[in-house]
Amino acid sequence: MAAQFGRRLRKGAATTAVAAVAVAALSASQAPGVNDHGRQTAADATPSPEASASDGSATGNSPYYTDLPPLKSPNPSPSTGPGPGGTGATEAGIPATVLDAYKKAESALREKKPGCNLPWQLLAAIGRVESGQARGGRVDAEGTTLKPILGPQLDGNGFALIKDTDDGAYDGNSTYDSAVGPMQFIPSTWAWAGRDGNADGKKDPNNIYDAALAAGHYLCRNNWDLSDQDDLDRAILSYNQSREYLNLVMRWLEYYRKGTHEVPDGTGTLPGNRSDHGAGASPSPTTPGTTAPGSPTPGPDRPKPGKPGKPGGGTTTPKPPTTPPGTPSTPPPTTTPTPTDTVDHLEDAGTAKLTAMAGDTFGKRISTRAETEAGKAVAKVRVRFTIVGDTDTTFTGGESVATVVTNSSGVAVAPALQAGEKTGAVTVRATVVGRTVPGLDYKATVTERAADALARTGDTALTCVPGGEFASQVEVKATYQGAVADGVAATATLITSADNPAANDKGPYFKDADGKTVRTLTGLKTDAKGLLKLPKLYADDTTGTFLLRITTAGGATLTVELTVAAAETSSPSPSASPSA
Repeated sequence: MAAQFGRRLRKGAATTAVAAVAVAALSASQAPGVNDHGRQTAADATPSPEASASDGSATGNSPYYTDLPPLKSPNPSPSTGPGPGGTGATEAGIPATVLDAYKKAESALREKKPGCNLPWQLLAAIGRVESGQARGGRVDAEGTTLKPILGPQLDGNGFALIKDTDDGAYDGNSTYDSAVGPMQFIPSTWAWAGRDGNADGKKDPNNIYDAALAAGHYLCRNNWDLSDQDDLDRAILSYNQSREYLNLVMRWLEYYRKGTHEVPDGTGTLPGNRSDHGAGASPSPTTPGTTAPGSPTPGPDRPKPGKPGKPGGGTTTPKPPTTPPGTPSTPPPTTTPTPTDTVDHLEDAGTAKLTAMAGDTFGKRISTRAETEAGKAVAKVRVRFTIVGDTDTTFTGGESVATVVTNSSGVAVAPALQAGEKTGAVTVRATVVGRTVPGLDYKATVTERAADALARTGDTALTCVPGGEFASQVEVKATYQGAVADGVAATATLITSADNPAANDKGPYFKDADGKTVRTLTGLKTDAKGLLKLPKLYADDTTGTFLLRITTAGGATLTVELTVAAAETSSPSPSASPSA
C-alpha cells in the first residue's frame, strides 16, 4: 500500500518526540519482559513483501486511535468503579457485545483455519485502535453500531488517495472511499473480505460480528500462523502499514492478554487522540455524506490579529482585490493521474494451462499485466483475482479473492490455486481495483482424483472351500506417479473371465448390508494412505478359479485370482495283510 497510495502525512517532529517519550515511559513502567519482545519487533519491523504485495491494507492506512494502554492491570479491583468520563473499571473493559463478537470470531477461525492460531485479544487490540471498541460499545442487540462509523475521506489530503470503489454504498461518498465500521475496512477490501458473522444473511461492515469475523479471516490469509511473531507482524502491518501502528497494536494485545473483563454496552471509554492529530475519537459516527466531527469546517479566511504595540496591531482590515475586473481567474491546479487512472485494459501475461486433480495445488499460477491504451505496462496497480461460480476451489489459504499489486513490469501474479473436490471448469476473473475496465477471465480445470498403479499389500493366496468364507480380505494400495493416491474412486467386480469384464453369476461374492449376494462394488475410495480394503468374500458351491478386477479413476487396474476348492482329505493307511 505504501507504494500504491503513498504514506499518510507524517507526524510533526514535536508530536513524534512526545509520543516517543510516552512510549518509553510506558515501557519502563510495566513488568519486565511483558513488552520487551513487542517493543523490539515494532522498532525493527518493516512491511514484508507478502504484506505489501498481496492485499494492500484493510484500512487504506486510515487514521487510528493512538491512546496507550493504561499502566494498571486490566482486571478491576472489587472497589473500582467508573469515574468521571467513564474511567475506572470501564477503562480496561470491553463492551459485552463487542467482546462476544471477538470470541465468536476466534472460535470460527479455530474451526475454519486452525493453523492460523488467531487470538481474540488481537481482534480486541485492533478494534480498540481502529474504533475504540465500536465507540465504547454503542451497538444494538444484533451488534450493529447505532450510527455508522466512518473515517475521513481518503482524498490524498494528508491521507491515502483512494477514489470511490463502491458508488457510496458503504461510506455515502461516491467520489472518494472512507474506512467503514468498527474494524475500519475500506469498501474495496470489504467487497472481498466481508463476512456474515451473525448469520442474518448480510455482510455489514458496521456490524461488529460481521466485521470481527472479516478481520479474523483477513489476518489469517496467506497461511499466516499468528503464534509466530514474524507472521503476526506481517498480519498487523497488512492491516495498516505503519510501524507506529504495529507497535501500538502489540501493546494493546499484550495488555488484553493479561486479562480483561466485559462492561455493559455503551459504557466503554472513548480514546482521546488519533494519528492525524485530531482531538477526540476518530473515526467517529456520522451520517454518510456529512463531515466527521473534528474536521475543519469550511468557511471564509479569517483575518489575522496584529501584534499589540506595533503599527497594524489589532484586527487587520482585508485589502481590496487588486485584480482588474474582467481578468480571467487562475485555473485550478490539475490533478496528477494515479497509475490506476492510466490503466486501459488487462492482458494475459503468459499463463500456462491450468489443470489439477481434486485436492491438489495447481502447479501453474495466473499472471495478468495492466497496460495503458498504448500497451505500456503500468506498475503499482491493484489487481483483484476472484474465483467465480459454484466451486470449492480456492486460493492457497482458503480465500476466494486475492488482491495483488502489479510489479515494475505491470504484472500481478495470483496466489496458487488449491483445487477442491468439485470437478469441472473453474473461472478466475481479474479486475482492476478502482478502475472500470473489462475484466479478464481465466479458465482452470479440476479433474477427479486418479491413480495409475494398483498393487496388493500382501501375497497370501486367496482360497476358500465351497460354501465357505475367504480367510483373508483383499487390500490394495493406489499410487499416482509413485506418490500415494488418496481419495481415488474405485470399483471392484468379480468378472466372468479375463476377456469378459461382465460380472460373474457364480463363484465368489460379497454381501450387501442386507446379506444379499453382490458381485460388483461401486463408490469405493482409497483412504489417506492410498489404501483400499475390500469387504469379506464368500464362496458358493461352485469350485474353480475366479477373477476379481479392481479399477480406479485414471485407468489403474489390478486383477486378483481367487480359488474355490474342496478341502483335501488324507488317504487311509493300508491294512495289515493276514499272516500265511
